[in-house]
Amino acid sequence: MTNEFSGLSAFPLTPLRDDVVDEAAFAGLVDRLAASGVDSITALGSTGSYAYLTASERATVARLAVEHAGNTPVFVGVGALRSSHVLTNVESAQAAGAAGLLLAPVTYQPLTHDDVYELFRVVSEHADVPIIVYDNPGTTRFAFTNELYARIAELPGVASIKIPGVPAEPEAARQHIAAIRTVIPDDVTIGVSGDASAATGLIAGCDAWYSVLGGILPEPALAITRAAQAGRTADAVAESERLAPIWELFAEFGGSLRVVGVIAEQLGLAPFGCLPRPIQPVSPDDRARITDTLGELGLD
Repeated sequence: MTNEFSGLSAFPLTPLRDDVVDEAAFAGLVDRLAASGVDSITALGSTGSYAYLTASERATVARLAVEHAGNTPVFVGVGALRSSHVLTNVESAQAAGAAGLLLAPVTYQPLTHDDVYELFRVVSEHADVPIIVYDNPGTTRFAFTNELYARIAELPGVASIKIPGVPAEPEAARQHIAAIRTVIPDDVTIGVSGDASAATGLIAGCDAWYSVLGGILPEPALAITRAAQAGRTADAVAESERLAPIWELFAEFGGSLRVVGVIAEQLGLAPFGCLPRPIQPVSPDDRARITDTLGELGLD
């Protein structure tokens, strides 16, 4: 499947400086991604710290992303606790020129499947651009089922489903993707997240990789994606295995955000302490381990 919701979608950080969005740093990240040849850029995903930003800050980030992406499609995260706040974010993303919307069911009180379906139904009614369903239970604490995928995928405008990482065993991954594929319309793409399983997911039949790594180190992420798309499965797996030290760091730190924050700072792409408080910088020893890993992989 070849459309905007396939290939490599890069998720950049939203760097902060002194508790204010560093607009120049964010614009620089987007410029870099557009020049790299990624298939799309997703601003204000979890890596973009959308939940920590005000509606005004999010509108600014959406505008900057579109302005600096050139011809690269930009998708914008719009998730929020209240449906009315989501719709405000939808309006600002569309006004900025977003090509699509990324929607996660953000929770404080636990949500039911009917709650989540209603959220997507309301956004579907109001959106003028396509919607990506964002299934990220590690962050939102809400887990979709295939049945809920099926219900939501029938809504007008739903274009893609961003699923969590797939099983490591190739046949299990293929069966997992096939089970989702059978319950959603043919024109709705499936995108894998969980970077360590991206090669397996793409080989198993995912159309897209919604990538944290791609947002800060697009070249190795593109190498995996293009190899998988070309049917060079051994190359895709080998490149992913080469990056295993990064995947291990992501797991050790309970997710990728702190690690990519250090990478951005080490590469001079973001100021020190670029993550939103109360998230603290990693310890000097941990920072050294992350930067040493970059150097050992030749990514510094």
